[in-house]
Amino acid sequence: MNANASTVAPMTPRQRVLAALKREPVDRTPVCNPTSVATVELMDLVDAHFPNANRDPRKMALLAATGHTELGFDSVMPVFTIIQESSALGCKIQWEEKDNWPTVKMSEPIWSKPEDIRIPSDLLTHPDTKCVLDAIRLLRRELGDDVAIIGKTMGPWSLGYHTMGVEKFLLMSLDDPDQTKKCLDLMKQVTVDFGRAQIDAGADALTLPDHATGDLVSGDYYDRYLKEMHIEFVDEIPIPLILHICGRTVDRMDYIAQTGMAAFHFDSKNDPGESMGICSHRISLIGNVNNPETLYSKGPEDVEAEVRKNLDAGVQLVGPECAIPLQTSIENLKAIPRAVRDWHREHVSNN
Repeated sequence: MNANASTVAPMTPRQRVLAALKREPVDRTPVCNPTSVATVELMDLVDAHFPNANRDPRKMALLAATGHTELGFDSVMPVFTIIQESSALGCKIQWEEKDNWPTVKMSEPIWSKPEDIRIPSDLLTHPDTKCVLDAIRLLRRELGDDVAIIGKTMGPWSLGYHTMGVEKFLLMSLDDPDQTKKCLDLMKQVTVDFGRAQIDAGADALTLPDHATGDLVSGDYYDRYLKEMHIEFVDEIPIPLILHICGRTVDRMDYIAQTGMAAFHFDSKNDPGESMGICSHRISLIGNVNNPETLYSKGPEDVEAEVRKNLDAGVQLVGPECAIPLQTSIENLKAIPRAVRDWHREHVSNN
């Protein structure tokens, strides 16, 4: 991985992330968080706690900045939840407290069929989407051009779960593919509009979670329902897109690599070497340090071992596999950039 890194001039974190997303030479592998690295410890440190840090742009920006200022990552990502758009669409939200994630009340769906779908005229001015846009502007002003700012815009498959309920949406996808495709086609405008608004606010790249996860649907489902739509997103949202899907996803990685997405943020259920072999450098990979076992339950040495496994495989950007548990220790998170620096230092000295 990046055997010629020592010949590349020193880069800023932002330059490093954007180059790696394009699979261009970098001075070292970027440490990147396409999803949340917010923790209770970090919330306490800057007095920016859930739920306010999900609804107040100043607190959202303060908490997001700690990913760089306290943890040493090359990127910041202020969208800690997956529910901002769903709130703006009219879903009921359980906001929780500082030690728990806000969630959509999927037992109370707002839509059941394509004819029900209405995108509100205030989608981008609703307090919970506007909060994200304002936080990105604050981060750009405070961090300048030194650090990569990654936004997040939810894909239509995820929005289907939130607005219709997981079971109902999946049953529709089995029983009525045409209706399902109509729903996805109507909801995709939310993804595009919110993504473009974040570009205008100052985002350098966007995470696009679309939860066609390995434990719920097959790779064939991804090909049938989402591949062409994801190709459209690449055409319509003009900055690097980072697709995020949880679970074991090697059965759809070849399809994902055909979309033109800049990167795929992949789960620890996928071996880095196997994943790199499938993607064949057609798309960058980001990941895939395990969350519930390694980052949450083990120590820095175990974290460093997983980082090194990714680097040895040639993974282009390294970071946690998904939004980390809120009780994760800062010590374990700091082990990620430290392991990257150590690995590169060892490889430079051995060349």
